[in-house]
Amino acid sequence: MNKQIIKRTWVLMIILCLFSLASFSQFKDIDFLRTAPVDGVKYLEAYITPWANAFGAGLNGGWYNTAKPHKFGGFDITINASAGIVPTSAQTFDASKIGLSASVTGAGVSSTVAGLDKAGPLMSYKSNGVTLASFNAPKGANWRYIPVPTAQVGIGLPLGTELKVRFIPKIKIKDGDVSLWGVGLLHSLTQYLPGDKALPFDVSLFAGYTKLMADVPLALDPDQSVVQAYTTVNPATAFNSQNMKVNVEALNVSAIASLNLPVITFYGGIGYTKTRTGMELSGNFPLPVFVATPVPHAEYNDSGIKKGSDFPKMDIKNFSGMRANIGFRIKLAIVTIHADYTRAQYNVLTTGLGFSFR
Repeated sequence: MNKQIIKRTWVLMIILCLFSLASFSQFKDIDFLRTAPVDGVKYLEAYITPWANAFGAGLNGGWYNTAKPHKFGGFDITINASAGIVPTSAQTFDASKIGLSASVTGAGVSSTVAGLDKAGPLMSYKSNGVTLASFNAPKGANWRYIPVPTAQVGIGLPLGTELKVRFIPKIKIKDGDVSLWGVGLLHSLTQYLPGDKALPFDVSLFAGYTKLMADVPLALDPDQSVVQAYTTVNPATAFNSQNMKVNVEALNVSAIASLNLPVITFYGGIGYTKTRTGMELSGNFPLPVFVATPVPHAEYNDSGIKKGSDFPKMDIKNFSGMRANIGFRIKLAIVTIHADYTRAQYNVLTTGLGFSFR
């Protein structure tokens, strides 16, 4: 096995991980969390959902490049690079329709994180007639393609079955980290057909589950244009440990088939996909509060400090439904190169390099 190829492939994997987590740094300036915790979380969910769903869709890619399981004891090592694609319809949302309280005002269409790189409508957070915070809805990143790297091993088991395992150890990235694991099973249906050894095609059932875990640093500081009256904390250091824990889960259940020719294999599958993204905040967050004396005004003080646990946990709306994909694999000795396209609500492009030992 060419060690130089493996080294370069792992470098690519790390670069993709860096890009993926760096993408979440779009949330470092999170002015919308200056509102009440419930409102801030609702806005964050609406803003981040397209990337979360695209990431989950990408996690469901790359599981297979043939319907033929390894013989008992055979194995492969495969590196995949998938890209979940955000549909155009998910690049914007209407803030007036996401259930914000009456304390938050602002009308017009806002960009999601995948939308255009331009400021959205002016939003205001008020209490007792006093404006506590005012900000423009955040810009989008103007980026619809979310890279998802995976590394996996397939191992042939008895009874026409193959075990697939994915794993990326925890990688420190800037002030955060990312890790991944997954497990899948491929089971041959062709083996039950008469004369199956002579058939040029294979049909199998597949099920796979992947989970990605990441810690993403955030940054929300007191608005310097508003009075600060902290007495028990130093605002220069009290808000340095803000973090968002992200867990993305993806399930892929499919029937797959492949046409096996000497050098090239054509494969495809149809099945069901489901993703889920959970997020929760930790650290201290400065929120403005209403102060009645000596005259009604906004102020940052100790009573406005919220812990991450004061914000509701976020559960991104599930993306689920049918998926269908088609692709090809080229095998040269033990080296395999494959690419496929998945059609679903969030489409996916996948390419990969592997080393297969039947």
